Amino acid sequence: MIEIRKYFDRIVPMSDNDWAFFSSKLTRRTFPKKSIILPQGTIENFLSFIEKGMTRMCIPKEIDDLTFSFEFEGNFTSAYSSFLTQQPSEYQIEAITETVLWSISHADLQEIYAHTSIGNTLGRYASEGLYIKKTKRELSLLNQSAEDRYLNLFTEEPRLLQQIPLKYIASYIGITPQALSRIRARIS
Repeated sequence: MIEIRKYFDRIVPMSDNDWAFFSSKLTRRTFPKKSIILPQGTIENFLSFIEKGMTRMCIPKEIDDLTFSFEFEGNFTSAYSSFLTQQPSEYQIEAITETVLWSISHADLQEIYAHTSIGNTLGRYASEGLYIKKTKRELSLLNQSAEDRYLNLFTEEPRLLQQIPLKYIASYIGITPQALSRIRARIS
């Protein structure tokens, strides 16, 4: 839980009273490698901070899943649109490695918004961060070649290339694993 406090303090300092109230609402959840954290078609009830591990968001398909996001230690993970609307998620969240989450329920977060001086500010920063990440990804898919998207991963998310199976990376940048192999051979 200390990492969550550090994360919030980087954004905006939180009083000890607000922290005590917030942290009392957190639940620790653990998931084995390759387990489904949120199945497609279910309602996301948690906003979770990743203490350990990494998650993948994807749309399951019979042949190859469509991967569109990864989240790592020290960041939040959630099927956020489902969390906000309380409607079934169109995608699933999977633990790529053994993953430990500190989670807060939708109802408890609403209570934090209503009863703390800092809750709404933190919510706004979280939403803005998610929006910026989503927009950046969309623009890269529209404006960059597959090779450029792959090369950008080296500088933006080096952990991706070290810890995530290549088939997930290929799906994330919008190409087949075979096309990724050709790109990797070309730039080696």
